[in-house]
Amino acid sequence: MKIIYLSILGILLSTTTIFAQLKSVKYADENQVLNGLSIKSAKKSSQNPGILLLPAWLGIDKASKDIAENLSKLGYTVFIADIYGEGNYPTNTSEAGKQAGYYKKNHEAYQKRIQLALDQLIKSGASTDNIVAIGYCFGGTGVLEAARGHLNVKGVVSFHGGLGKDTARPSETITTKVLACHGADDPFVSKEEITAFQQEMHDTKADWQMIYYANSVHSFTNPEAGNDNSKGAAYNAIAAKRSFEHLQLFLNEVLKK
Repeated sequence: MKIIYLSILGILLSTTTIFAQLKSVKYADENQVLNGLSIKSAKKSSQNPGILLLPAWLGIDKASKDIAENLSKLGYTVFIADIYGEGNYPTNTSEAGKQAGYYKKNHEAYQKRIQLALDQLIKSGASTDNIVAIGYCFGGTGVLEAARGHLNVKGVVSFHGGLGKDTARPSETITTKVLACHGADDPFVSKEEITAFQQEMHDTKADWQMIYYANSVHSFTNPEAGNDNSKGAAYNAIAAKRSFEHLQLFLNEVLKK
């Protein structure tokens, strides 16, 4: 009986990593200390698919941790980026707006922080050429910058993210696949911004998709956003579920498992 038990246990351990957990990772941008989170895939794979996760404007939060853990269970190694760094973490939305605003205006600095996090994802075990970047709100803006900056990712997925860029910036060919998951009633992204984004995707010859979710505003994937659409940001369980399913379809298309 003992031999049979050990054989079964050996089979289980050979096909899965049972106790995948989030682990703190300290890294740096020159003198700025950064603190990300990494979680290994709960399933073994020779392809080692990876996901870089860019959190919303308040920084690493419960929502991003929950998403990372769920993606780990599906077979992906995940790294949650720290964009702001020690000493710069916002404690309220006013501070978050200032911090996020800086990186939106200084896209090269944003792209650099994303690249540093991407390097950490690879150090965590993800294959260099088998990675997708996903982002939420401010992070959704970030993954589009990853595509614009030609970072080495197979695809990017923006959830209720800002879509625009400075009109003075030239548009270059985008080779990364793009998926934008957007709340149909999001008051923080204007029709003009949406039109400009779609024109940019057309002009850059991108392979892109944009999905609208009914009765959804900003932050529709975050359970901590409340349920009052009149505030402009609110959770929508149906849209959250559908957008996660669309994410999985996208990952199955662009990543090797």
